[in-house]
Amino acid sequence: MENLYQINCVIKSYIQPFERVLAFKELEALAGSNPLPIKGNELDSLNFSVQSKFSQKELANRLAYWERVYNGNELEHIVTKQVRVEATTTLLKKDKYPLDFQDLLPFNGNVPKINRRNLRYGPHGIHEYRGKFFPQLVRSLLNISGASESSKVMDPMCGSGTTLVESMLMGCQTFGLDLNPLSVFISQTKCDVLNVNPELLEEQYKTLRQQISNQGLSKNNKLKWFLRLSIEDQEYLKNWFSEDVLVELDSIVARIEQVKEVVCKNLFKVALSNIIRNISWQKDDDLRVRKHIPENSEINVSKLFLDELDRSVNSILVLLYENQGLNTGKNQLFEGDSRKSAQIFKNQVGKIDAIITSPPYATALPYLDTDRLSLYYLNFLSRSGHRERDYDMIGNREITKTNREAYWTYYLKHKSFLTQEIVDLIDLIYNLNQKNKVGFRRENLPPLLSKYFFDMKRIFESYKLLLRQGGMAFVVVGNNHTNSGDTRIEIETDNLLAKLGESCGLILEEKLSMDMLVSRDIFKKNAGKAESILFFRKA
Repeated sequence: MENLYQINCVIKSYIQPFERVLAFKELEALAGSNPLPIKGNELDSLNFSVQSKFSQKELANRLAYWERVYNGNELEHIVTKQVRVEATTTLLKKDKYPLDFQDLLPFNGNVPKINRRNLRYGPHGIHEYRGKFFPQLVRSLLNISGASESSKVMDPMCGSGTTLVESMLMGCQTFGLDLNPLSVFISQTKCDVLNVNPELLEEQYKTLRQQISNQGLSKNNKLKWFLRLSIEDQEYLKNWFSEDVLVELDSIVARIEQVKEVVCKNLFKVALSNIIRNISWQKDDDLRVRKHIPENSEINVSKLFLDELDRSVNSILVLLYENQGLNTGKNQLFEGDSRKSAQIFKNQVGKIDAIITSPPYATALPYLDTDRLSLYYLNFLSRSGHRERDYDMIGNREITKTNREAYWTYYLKHKSFLTQEIVDLIDLIYNLNQKNKVGFRRENLPPLLSKYFFDMKRIFESYKLLLRQGGMAFVVVGNNHTNSGDTRIEIETDNLLAKLGESCGLILEEKLSMDMLVSRDIFKKNAGKAESILFFRKA
């Protein structure tokens, strides 16, 4: 009979209702028994008691939505590792020199109090990315799945790499895919910096910073980097950046290219990528391709870059110093198609313990358009290859007349392979559009939706192949709507994908509705609504 520990746990007071549900699920999964409120009831209590197969220290190292744990005397509590890493951001002040961090970390008893959610710590704090996962959400789902250091975790649509980073921090072996080359670069960099030597990072960072701030940037640069790009990309970028900005950018890239340590160089490139949109003529908070040239268009590129460099590097450094001695897992990350994930990772078929992912919503976000300036300027994708890549993206809303006809013909021939709920929705939208005068976007929607759900069917079939028996897939998805004439049609993607996943042989254990927060990213006006987490298990 295994020893059980009687442990008290204090839940975070500021989390959302759905996060509170996840908090109880993760604690129950780790402890092996239900947590019980010490005072009050389960709905409003902050203090809970649980009989646990894990020790106080082990729980403190794993829990995502809990603040501290103790064995009876609350004065002798242990602050959870999650709270500690979130608290590292309290040290990030503009006047704080990096070398001070190693004297302050790891926290020794006095962990700064956190009174609100912190989604941007460590690698999660670098580079804007629409639709970012909450890192605490991923960590809690890892706990619910039963993941351990020997586990294999996958995100076949990895975006900015949140699942990969959190899995590595837990010691898991991670696997990721994405069709967006910038996503792959950001994700790989975030994973790589978890193991970089902090002293080396400081050294490379200081050298680059000194070169740019003290020596200044050459104004007579011959645009060596820029001229390496294709003529088509050069002409396009000239329409989105002033000449002075391109000259300064080229000088910064030249300095970055001189950095010897590849991981550091890539981190500095990520920092540069994150300002490219802001120094362009792209309208800032618009996902579409829209130009806005301000009256006062003078931009200090080097200052903006150095500010971003400071923020990104320091965010990594404080995490590295707090996590000294932590054994991280390994990762495999490729630029690839999630529909082919079982082929790409054929050696992992039947071996994956958990999949945690958020597929793009049907026709919701123009991912490549949003990132196009970084993609072209950093030479990750050429303009000539952009549209073809766009057509391969799951949930893409761009379509030619030829593709539209091909998608619709395929749907009419093969719709029996989709669930009846999906067929009913697509047919309803199509029939209403035939009766009403609609624009090309709405006319395109039925064939695009059919393409989306056929793609998701292939993805669910890959999940079933990749997961081990009993393995779990957590799919975070949001809903949408459309209008045809005076009729509003709800596209309940969560319910539709739940049924589709079941039709592919996965067991739907639960659908948890997420209370949406106001989005904190620069695309908040475009954020989706009514998200849900689908809990699937392979029999």
